[in-house]
Amino acid sequence: MGKSVPKHVAIMMDGNGRWGRQRGLTRSEGHYAGAKTMEKIIDTSIDLGIEVLTLYAFSSENWSRPMEEVNYLMHLPVKFFKQKLPEFQRRNIVVRISGNLEALPTRTKTALKNAVNETADNTGLIVNFAFNYGGRDDILQAVRHIVKELQDEKMDLTQLNEQVLQQCLYTRELPDPELVIRTGGEKRMSNFLLWQSSSAELYFTDVFFPDFDGPLLEKAVRFYQEKNSELIV
Repeated sequence: MGKSVPKHVAIMMDGNGRWGRQRGLTRSEGHYAGAKTMEKIIDTSIDLGIEVLTLYAFSSENWSRPMEEVNYLMHLPVKFFKQKLPEFQRRNIVVRISGNLEALPTRTKTALKNAVNETADNTGLIVNFAFNYGGRDDILQAVRHIVKELQDEKMDLTQLNEQVLQQCLYTRELPDPELVIRTGGEKRMSNFLLWQSSSAELYFTDVFFPDFDGPLLEKAVRFYQEKNSELIV
């Protein structure tokens, strides 16, 4: 694109259910359409040279949704990776997961962990699925880990700093996002990457995620570039 592209782009994929309802479909059918859009966004991310793409797939708050919808969202990773994992392998894509996997149904957890393990040796685009993820929970579990280290005398309180806490987050192996995108018209963070997004550019669009295609991702990246014009190379 002629200018510096953000290394890490994070997307709140909002509006799937509303997209479905507007078309006389179920919310679950909207989520299926969103999964198909994820494929387009992954393709465009590779074309643009983005290194890390985080997708907010299931929030820790989503458990309060109707049981039928939750069950579908738990099944979706099983179906998605069964279909797409061979292609991810061919395209050298790395799968990462950020979130509390232990609370998930066994089939869902197994599918997610298998995708991570099968792509661990790949070196291309990192696609990080935030699944059963909440920003506050992320910070809280990091604090619990640090307190345990202090109690076990594996760490001294004087050693505690931002870098130590960051290394305990679910995203510890990833750079912080430089661009956070939210589709669907809302303009709030909704408990997404709260610590990690402290310096990110925020981009909001009214477009529901199933309609958020490659050109719209490019438009969001241009917004980032205009905000960071001093990074032109």
